[in-house]
Formats: sequence, C-alpha cells, structure tokens
Amino acid sequence: MTVTETPAPPARAEDPGDRARRRAGRARGIRLALLVAFLVIFLIPVYVLLVTSFKPLTEADPGRAWALPEVWTAQPWRVAWEKLAPGIWNSVLLAVPGALISAVLGSMNGYVLSKWRFPGADVLFTLFLFGMFIPYQGVMIPLVQLLVKLNEITQSLTGTPGVFYGAIPGLLLAHVVYGIPICTLIFRNYYVTIPDELIEAARVDGAGMLRTYWSVVLPVSGPAFAVVIIWQFTSMWNDFLFAVFLTGPQSWPTTVMLNNIAGAQTVPYSQQMAAALLASVPTMIVYVLLGRFFMRGLMAGALKG
Repeated sequence: MTVTETPAPPARAEDPGDRARRRAGRARGIRLALLVAFLVIFLIPVYVLLVTSFKPLTEADPGRAWALPEVWTAQPWRVAWEKLAPGIWNSVLLAVPGALISAVLGSMNGYVLSKWRFPGADVLFTLFLFGMFIPYQGVMIPLVQLLVKLNEITQSLTGTPGVFYGAIPGLLLAHVVYGIPICTLIFRNYYVTIPDELIEAARVDGAGMLRTYWSVVLPVSGPAFAVVIIWQFTSMWNDFLFAVFLTGPQSWPTTVMLNNIAGAQTVPYSQQMAAALLASVPTMIVYVLLGRFFMRGLMAGALKG
C-alpha cells in the first residue's frame, strides 16, 4: 500500500504593512531608550546636588558625592536659606519688574517695526540688532560711569543719595536697555505673522496706532510675551557680571550671594548644593508656568519676515 505525502502549504508572504509596523515599533523603542539615557545623564548632576544637600558637613566630601547620606539632615537647607534669602529678594525686585518692562517695551517696538512702516524702519531695526552682539565686558566701564553720573544728577536735584549705581534700580535699567534688541526681535518676528488685513480693518474703523495695538495686537501676543518674560527673567536672575559691578553688598542678587557661600578652612558643600537648588527654583517655576507658550512664540515668524 502506497502512502501519498500531502505537500506542505506554501508559506504566506509577509504583509508589507506588518514589516512597516515592526520597523516603526523598533524605531520608537530606540528613540525611547535614547531619551531615557539622555534624561539619566542630565539628572546625574541634580542627583549629586540633592543628596549632598542633605548630608552633614562631615559627610559632604567630593569622594563620597555619589553615596546617599548616612544621616539625613535639613540643616544645610536652613543655613543656605538664611544666607541666600536677602539675595533672593533682591533678585525678585530685579527680575520681576525687569522682565515685565522689557516685554512691554519689546512689544511696542516690535509692533511699530512690523505693522507701522516708516522711512528708515529697516535701518533702525538693523541698529537694534547690533545691540545683541555687544559683549557685557565692552560696555562695563562706560555703563558704570553713566550710572555714577545719574547718581550725581539725582542727588543734586533731590538732595538724597542716588539710587542707580550700587542699587537695584541701576542694575534693572542696565538689563532692560541691554535686553531691548532681543525683545524687539522676538516681538517683531511674532507680529509679522499677524495678517495685515486685521490692522487695515482697524484703521478703516477709525482706530489709531495705540487703539489698534491695545484692541487687536495685544490680545494675541500671549506666546511672544511668554518667550520674552522667560528669556529676560532667566537672564536677570542668573546675571553675575553686571551684579558684581553695579550693585553693593545691600543690593547683591542671588548669584553674588551664592558665590559668597564658602568656608574659610573647609568648603561647606552641602550648604552650597542646597543654595544652588534654592537659587534655581524660581526660574523653573517661571518655565513651568509659561513653558507651553515658549516654543510657539519662539518659532513664530521663523519662516516669514
């Protein structure tokens, strides 16, 4: 009796869609792994800062930077806050009004340069941009001389000591003036994306320059304001060079106070780490609150104008 073998069914051809889905899945897995790796690398310094800030001085040693504290203590945070609190308040007095003033001035400049054209507007805008490339060091001596002169004028007019050189108002003035070019650039590029028809319609309805700005332009300026406020707040909060040259001990902001947290015989690493974390909290809060508008406002006008 002859047994007939049944031929095996032919292998089904692989669906191209399945291959594409597998490739896409592998690509997502690789991207996720890379993102996790970058996140871990980025958080390594934060880990060292955090664990060191809770160590007593006897354990805060560079050789044991990776080890967890054997004794957890909040004493470094209390000492850091006591030393840093005056500087944090000075930085608040500098960065909050400075960022708002810079945003308002930049918004007005950008509005005029983008929607109310006048002879020489492009030349003026180019001159604004030149201010972005002037290094701090190049203007430090004339800036100090200017603020000293303003102190003398204020004292001669009011009979009271001037509030510019050696105090927060002078530092605020320097940052606002120095920030005008970048603020103007951001707002101009953003306002270029607003249709000109809206401005023309407002003019037809009888609105003047200020009325158009207030009723038409300002209500849609949220993303640009978020970008400028984050930019200027961070710049002012983290400034060290202007603060050292233009303020005195009573007006030192956070960065200068942070630099001065150091020991004579031993370095208080735990206090320095706690102070560094305290100094970084306000900028993180500002970015968390306004960060969702940041990229939208920063990229506006990138392909136009």
